Amino acid sequence: MVLPLRTPRPPPHRGHTIRQPAAALRQPDKMETAEEDICRVCRSEGTPEKPLYHPCVCTGSIKFIHQECLVQWLKHSRKEYCELCKHRFAFTPIYSPDMPSRLPVQDIFAGLVTSIGTAIRYWFHYTLVAFAWLGVVPLTACRIYKCLFTGSVSSLLTLPLDMLSTENLLADCLQGCFVVTCTLCAFISLVWLREQIVHGGAPQWLEQNQQPPNGLGQQNEAQGVGNGGGENAALDQPANPPAENAVVGENPEIQEEQGDEEEEDNEDEEDAVVEDAADANNGAQDDMNWNALEWDRAAEELTWERMLGLDGSLVFLEHVFWVVSLNTLFILVFAFCPYHIGHFSVVGLGFEDYVQASHFEGLITTIVGYVQLAITLIVCHGLAALVKFQRSRHLLGVCYIVVKVSLLVVVEIGVFPLICGWWLDICSLEMFDATLKDRELSFQSAPGTTMFLHWLVGMVYVFYFASFILLLREVLRPGVLWFLRNLNDPDFNPVQEMIHLPIYRHLRRFILSVIVFGSIVLLMLWLPIRIIKYLLPNFLPYNVMLYSDAPVSELSLELLLLQVVLPALLEQGHTRQWLKGLVRAWTVTAGYLLDLHSYLLGDQEENENNANQQPNNQHARNNNAIPVVGEGLHAAHQAILQQGGPVGFQPYRRPLKFPLRIFLLIVFMCITLLIASLICLTLPVFAGRWLMSFWTGTAKIHELYTAACGLYVCWLTIRAVTVLVAWMPQGRRVIFQKVKEWSLMIMKTLIVAVLLAGMVPLLLGLLFELVIVAPLRVPLDQTPLFYPWQDWALGVLHAKIIAAITLMGPQWWLKTVIEQVYANGIRNIDLHFIIRKLATPVISVLLLSLCVPYIIASGVVPLLGVTAEMQNLVQRRIYPFLLMVVVLMGILSFQVRQFKRLYEHIKNDKYLVGQRLVNYERKSGKQSTSTPPPQSSQE
Repeated sequence: MVLPLRTPRPPPHRGHTIRQPAAALRQPDKMETAEEDICRVCRSEGTPEKPLYHPCVCTGSIKFIHQECLVQWLKHSRKEYCELCKHRFAFTPIYSPDMPSRLPVQDIFAGLVTSIGTAIRYWFHYTLVAFAWLGVVPLTACRIYKCLFTGSVSSLLTLPLDMLSTENLLADCLQGCFVVTCTLCAFISLVWLREQIVHGGAPQWLEQNQQPPNGLGQQNEAQGVGNGGGENAALDQPANPPAENAVVGENPEIQEEQGDEEEEDNEDEEDAVVEDAADANNGAQDDMNWNALEWDRAAEELTWERMLGLDGSLVFLEHVFWVVSLNTLFILVFAFCPYHIGHFSVVGLGFEDYVQASHFEGLITTIVGYVQLAITLIVCHGLAALVKFQRSRHLLGVCYIVVKVSLLVVVEIGVFPLICGWWLDICSLEMFDATLKDRELSFQSAPGTTMFLHWLVGMVYVFYFASFILLLREVLRPGVLWFLRNLNDPDFNPVQEMIHLPIYRHLRRFILSVIVFGSIVLLMLWLPIRIIKYLLPNFLPYNVMLYSDAPVSELSLELLLLQVVLPALLEQGHTRQWLKGLVRAWTVTAGYLLDLHSYLLGDQEENENNANQQPNNQHARNNNAIPVVGEGLHAAHQAILQQGGPVGFQPYRRPLKFPLRIFLLIVFMCITLLIASLICLTLPVFAGRWLMSFWTGTAKIHELYTAACGLYVCWLTIRAVTVLVAWMPQGRRVIFQKVKEWSLMIMKTLIVAVLLAGMVPLLLGLLFELVIVAPLRVPLDQTPLFYPWQDWALGVLHAKIIAAITLMGPQWWLKTVIEQVYANGIRNIDLHFIIRKLATPVISVLLLSLCVPYIIASGVVPLLGVTAEMQNLVQRRIYPFLLMVVVLMGILSFQVRQFKRLYEHIKNDKYLVGQRLVNYERKSGKQSTSTPPPQSSQE
């Protein structure tokens, strides 16, 4: 145990501590002398008033310690065990001599009444807290929101009565929770955006009296008065290419034009800058900075318990009032005003019918209102700059930045994935034998669900595209993908680029991203589908419909997808390594075929021989009119954006006819992606259909099962081939030995899978069906039907939930066994341990839970001579009845333990006078006295 070498002051105890002489408490070893018996903390010897103890396994100079020193250190470190030997310290209680052997009834009754009164007081307080935060706040937000958007004066007059109405109480509370969540997110976003502006700097046009650019790109936000020299300096230095902003993934962008960085003159405002410089700077400083000391002091005093009212005080009522006021303000400013501004604009332009036909009238109208508000802020900012109203100009500029960033976030996180999702769906219609009319009907029937699903698909597509780009960066030479955003760049900050870059550049990125992402979908989805339909007319469409004769249900299908297929595919680290190896092999092949090895992968020889590298680079610069990667306009633009030098650039050798070779490389890449897409769309499904035909025959099976089966078979095949290739250099004997070991491991894994992934989920799902589902869904005069496949799918979900809860819970035998199985893994699987410690106990408990009620209902009850109706009632209700009995017994056991704790609490509160440290006995390995009782109450 690591203790500070200082003399602690013992904390005051309630009552006194009975101490015994040091000779009676400890017996030093014969080899130890009196000079060695010193405290490990204060380094002083023991006295009759402060004896030394040896409470843990530690020996030598850290063996002994004073009780007061140990108590103070335990309070400081908040630990109950020695940090060196991990032995838990023990204290024995010391009670008053007049304590009776059993507590009197009046003491127990008085303590019980006190505890009940405390519990009732806390219950009332927490009920008030829950009512305020879960009832008043969301209900008030919902009613105010409805009142504002009703659009009538009568709703404002009846608002106090509407607040007290009990109609649609639960629905309004749920809707109010959503409104409160939106307002809190808006508030946090505003605070975070302010921090971004303060720490990252405001745009140049806001700091140096320039007007913001409009959507037509008349002025440039990213260019200021004083960075012209920085641009000229950056042109002569290699840098990382421009890392453009993207949606969730990485969006491409072409090289930036030098003309985009031109600076506008402000000669007509030079006098105003000279006269009002101090006033403008002070005003900006006042607007953009708070008093940090006062806010930090307030943050130290305010905790989550105090803010929510969980500390027992009523200060939270003030916080409830402020939250309600904040909700009202944000609804009025960020929802009511933009909506009505957009509504007036839509009505004025005559687009009201189109907006109503979209099924998202409120959202579209609000976005139109924000666009109109941004244009208005631009105009007002320009007028304020003309009349030299510096404070108004700065305030309007900040408001414009807020609206601009909000719209860009909506476009990049909402609109772009939605476009990708719909384009994926449109390009894959023939794969599922669907038409645009089907999609239109589904949208008309459930517009919200349809849009959300397409947005989710688009987000997944963008995410995996970004993941693939990250993998490419690990293989290719730094600088090849200069036109794509590097998400691993520590300087990557999309919000800063949203703040500084003008609208037209964001619009250009958006258009380029849509073109690139859409082209990839055409190349890897639409074109392969057309080729498959031409070469294999009977292969498509995929069967994604469930028929009545199908052996599965939609619920089991979804559970199988979420609990088995996706985790198995995503948790495999080999897949990423294989993909990385394939990309590297393709890159090497393409590099040697097109003489682009230096450009794609770099030259190791040139990196090692710096003397030869410099002449080669100089020769490349002299012989090529276009600068090499890292020294062009994109490098200059990146240096301007990052305001620093280049990082992560490797020069390369530029071959002859370089543009033609790059074009051939792109063509080769497109052909490779097309072939890979054809293989992925046909091979797993074909293999899965062939394997599933042995089980189901000619019955139509959902393609998810066939694709999952085919993917597993393909994965196992590739894995086996890679393992055999890795074993080939070791010889035939070693290969046979490895095959024998792996065959034994596979057999063990199959046995464990049958027990833990087959039998346990099936029994668990069947038990859940008998206890919960059948009594609730099937009347007594009907016979319940059980589907083993569906029960197994539900059992998989329940088993995963139980395993997760067990691993998060306290330490007990099941958690210990599961952790041991996880620690061993598949290669070190212990079949005997799993069967004996995990499978047998779990399966025995489940079988007893299923069989004992059935034996009682079908074997014992008929012997009692009951009627057939009563026998049927017992058979159908015995499982939930026994569940209620078990739950009742658990509650009673819990109450008994609580009463014992209350009894000890009362005894310690009235008769406990102190505690004495317990010495560690080395011979027996046990403590000399019992463990300490619960701490006494401080009330």
